[in-house]
This record gives sequence, C-alpha cells and structure tokens, in this order.
Amino acid sequence: MLTVDYDRLELRAGEMVLDLGAGFGRHAFESLRRGATVVACDLAWDELISVANTAVAMDEVGEIPTGATLSVANGDATKLPFADNSFDRIIASEVMEHIPDDSAALVELTRVLRPGGIIAITVPASLPEKICWKLSDEYYAPKSVGGHVRIYSGDELPNKMKSTGLDPIDDHRAHALHSPYWWIRCAVGPHRDIDDHPLTKAYHKLLVWDIAKAPALTRVSERVLNPVLGKSIIHYGKKPGRVPVPLTAESAATSEPENVPA
Repeated sequence: MLTVDYDRLELRAGEMVLDLGAGFGRHAFESLRRGATVVACDLAWDELISVANTAVAMDEVGEIPTGATLSVANGDATKLPFADNSFDRIIASEVMEHIPDDSAALVELTRVLRPGGIIAITVPASLPEKICWKLSDEYYAPKSVGGHVRIYSGDELPNKMKSTGLDPIDDHRAHALHSPYWWIRCAVGPHRDIDDHPLTKAYHKLLVWDIAKAPALTRVSERVLNPVLGKSIIHYGKKPGRVPVPLTAESAATSEPENVPA
C-alpha cells in the first residue's frame, strides 16, 4: 500500500532515493521496481534487515531492473549520515509526527536533498488524527512509547518546509478507508491484537481484501472521500537550484550503509 504518488514525485530510473523511516520498505521496494538507487534509513535495525532480505528475494525473482540497488543505513533523522546534496528524491512517510524536533529533521532532509530534487513528506491528516487522539490517550505519546508527538494542522508543515528552503509544490490526501479502522482501534484499545475484537478483525479483513483486489467500488469511494477523510496528507516540496554533476551511490553516504546488490 503506497501513500506517495510517484507521478508527483517524478522519480526516474537511475536516480538516488532516500526512504527515511523506511519501516518494512513499501516505498523503498516501489522505488527499486522503478529502477532507482535506494537507501532505506531507519532507527530499527530489525526492520532494515527485513528490508535488505526482501530486496535480495525480489532480485532473485527478477522484480528489480538491472542497475537498481538498495542499501540500508541506521540513522537519526536529525543527524543524517549522508553528504550534502546526496539524493534526487526523498520520501519521509509517516515519520515526522514521531520526531520531537521535526524542524531539525527538516533541516537535515533539505541538506541532503539535491538542488532541483523533490521530497514527499506524508503525515496523518488533522481531522482523522484529532479523532484518534480524542478516542484514546494510548494512541499517542507519552503513553504510546515512540508514538505520535503532534498533530499537524493547516499549513504548519508546508510553512516549516519553507523555513528550511524548500518550495512546497503539491499536496493531496490518501487512505480514507483507513480512518474508520483507526477510530475503531482507538475506541476498543489501540494496542489490542487486531483479532481480539470482532470490529477490528472484520474491518482489517476488508482493508486486506481492498489492497489485494483493488475493486472499482472501493477505489472510487476512496477517491471521493480522500479530500475529507484521508488518513494521510502528502506534501511535496522542491529544493531550488540545479546541480549538473550526476550522483552516484558512492558519493551519497558519508558512512558505510550495508549494500544489497540487485
């Protein structure tokens, strides 16, 4: 399930991509399929190991184009282990709401983005998120260790992006069908096992079915509902200027990420 719109990201084969807060790699894998050189960066080593192993398996079954590679790097968003102007594209999906000093993270992301490059930042949309916070204080920090520390409202994130030198260029919302799921989870207890309550179990089955089958009815319904109920809002920004020298994987990192040939 992708949150970022790759048409808006304008990713081209051969470009350098940073997937910050990669988790289990959904955007890293899509970037690989599109022929990019990808660095998946996260604080969780177990998730990075899973991403690396999956990339190897993808390569073995021919899912990755020739020349596309993936590396993993254990890194803090406020102190990224990469050189200036390292990446053509950056994806930071559902991570900024977890970072206490999000301004410092934005400064770092702007620093490592190449002039002329595009960044996509996804965060929970204000209205669905406020309902989650109202329903359960176990959904967010401090009760939820490592949970959400803020709700972005209005133009807060685009304004913060502007303050670091990024030009906001587009935005949209996604995953409207996921908002009711999270409201149900918060109402019954966000840390309960999904199968432990009939409502969460049933709705989760619906979402899995929707992701697997992508039926026209739910796709159309979600497009209609996204502007109001979309669980995530995606902001795209561009770093002004141009750099004529092509980037390479070797020039991107000031530390040694673990390389996964593909």
